Amino acid sequence: MGKSNVELLYEWLDQTTDLIQQQRDETYLDSLAITMELLFLQEIPEDQDDIISHKLQESLADIELANFSKDEIRKATQLAMLKGMKDSTQQQHLMTPETVSLIVGYLAEKVMLANEKVRVFDPASGTANLLTTVLDRLDKPVEAFASEVDPTLIQLAVMNANLQEKQIEFFHQDSIRPFLLDPVDLVVADLPVGYYPDDFQAANYELKADEGHSYAHHLFIEQGLNYTKPGGYMIYVVPDFLFDSDQSDKLHRFIQEYAHIVGVIRLPESVFKSEKNVKSILLLQKKSQESRPPKQPLLAQMPSFKNTNAMADILGQMNNWFQTYNKE
Repeated sequence: MGKSNVELLYEWLDQTTDLIQQQRDETYLDSLAITMELLFLQEIPEDQDDIISHKLQESLADIELANFSKDEIRKATQLAMLKGMKDSTQQQHLMTPETVSLIVGYLAEKVMLANEKVRVFDPASGTANLLTTVLDRLDKPVEAFASEVDPTLIQLAVMNANLQEKQIEFFHQDSIRPFLLDPVDLVVADLPVGYYPDDFQAANYELKADEGHSYAHHLFIEQGLNYTKPGGYMIYVVPDFLFDSDQSDKLHRFIQEYAHIVGVIRLPESVFKSEKNVKSILLLQKKSQESRPPKQPLLAQMPSFKNTNAMADILGQMNNWFQTYNKE
């Protein structure tokens, strides 16, 4: 059997990244950003030596971007990023698993059904894989915004969006600081988990810790709410322990006051490396004068994604739930 397009493009990205990495003595992820730029602009960076320039020229002649669908481009770049992240020691250099992004995309499509156009924001966009997956599912005019503080990740994100021909406006900043951004219909984020180091900045938040550092994942939930229109939705990938931690009472009260919990979907353990890394998806609606909590929130435990029958069954139940919810 011949190689799939995804494999062919991944191998090209990987080999070209190795070439650049040998010469520049940079990390795989930084070199991958240069490779993706090379593929997008179709020209060799000027600061390469002649031998590498020649090799890169040959490399470019071997690949025809127009032969790949946007989905194939997304999957191939995702594989290359995952390879780079395996070698990276930084915790934030972890990507949202593909299957998780697809469920977030499914939920986004369901809650945005009535909108003719959608403004969407990811305040923790990383390489923008989650956001581009969501954009694929929203089959309507979309304005997309993303923020990321890490310089390598935002470079990868911009190239990722360019190669997939997705229009996203990026903010390179600490997402807990204020944005020049009008409120959006939908916020999606795979929340960074851990402590937020800047106590001075955290002091502006209701969810700041009473003492010591605040939880970044709590501040992100509040920040997302700040930039959501009344009646808009937030879809957060959250750690499973979100409502069992030492500051969870405060979080629970905050959510009860400003939002409706529309659903909680627990993801299968098989997607995550260990039990303590297991995550859920939290679906919230920001309160407005018209909004009402669902009669019954959507509570689901996702089966292993390999179990296609159980998957079809749970998706059927979720579809039915949304039909009722969207009529309420």
